[in-house]
Amino acid sequence: MLAAVALLALSSGIAAASPAKSKTTAAVPAAPPPPPFEPLPPPKAYLFRGAMGPIFSTGMDRLGEKLTQAGFSADVYEFTLCRLIGNRVIASYKEKAAPIVLIVHSMGGLCSIVISEMAAKENIPISLVIAIDPAHATGDVPLNVERFINIFLSDSVLGGGDVVAVPGFRGHYASYDLKENARVSHINIEKSDDIHRQIVEMVTKLPRIPPQTQADAVPLRYLVPADTLVELWDSGVRLPVRRGDTMESIAAANRVPLWSLAQSNSLAEDAQLTPGQTIIVPRHLIPPEPAAAMAMPPPAGRR
Repeated sequence: MLAAVALLALSSGIAAASPAKSKTTAAVPAAPPPPPFEPLPPPKAYLFRGAMGPIFSTGMDRLGEKLTQAGFSADVYEFTLCRLIGNRVIASYKEKAAPIVLIVHSMGGLCSIVISEMAAKENIPISLVIAIDPAHATGDVPLNVERFINIFLSDSVLGGGDVVAVPGFRGHYASYDLKENARVSHINIEKSDDIHRQIVEMVTKLPRIPPQTQADAVPLRYLVPADTLVELWDSGVRLPVRRGDTMESIAAANRVPLWSLAQSNSLAEDAQLTPGQTIIVPRHLIPPEPAAAMAMPPPAGRR
């Protein structure tokens, strides 16, 4: 009897001393890398003339021809056909989703907003809108527009539309007021070969741009100095100021004119900068590489 009790006690002690079996934790699989970005189909461009367009908006026809020669679908319409063409835009997108580009002049500016709002009701994005001296009656840019560029003359009676975005807009926005350029008027602003060239380049790049985080897009508003060619940036980006940076060195590193940097930040061109502050730098459809944006100055004594 005593031997049995002792054996039972010994067994209990061994069991108590045995470590509890540890629970095995299942390994959490690593998140798969994002799939490679697939270029989008070629954009479809819809151009709208202003009032008496065949006489005063002939630059839109020339631009349409240039886009067609570059291999894009580009049709030119009268602004009176906004809703009719808007229905075609929506039907075409539903048949085959391709980036939608709207390019408008004068009263055609109304069409850019009307069609964008029609598309918004169908949850269809508008990839790019370029308004060239749109009419004052042009509405606000809706949320489904991914990029909006306004080139206008604030002192123009026939155009002069200082188009703004609705509250909560998170897309890319840039506004260019050319009133300081005495050679530009409402009836020749849409005929600029330089602006045409940049628009064709933007439309060409559009399908190859990877999705961007719109939260970092800073709206741009410029009063372009007289006799200065317009460079069509689509928004700004905030970059940090590093030791030794100046307004001039940052402008040079990012290949932007000093006046644009000054206006973007409401600073003088020779303003003193403090390491750690942020500077808004204009950018094109494809943002600059952060590493190239701010070059560290060479150590003292080295050149």
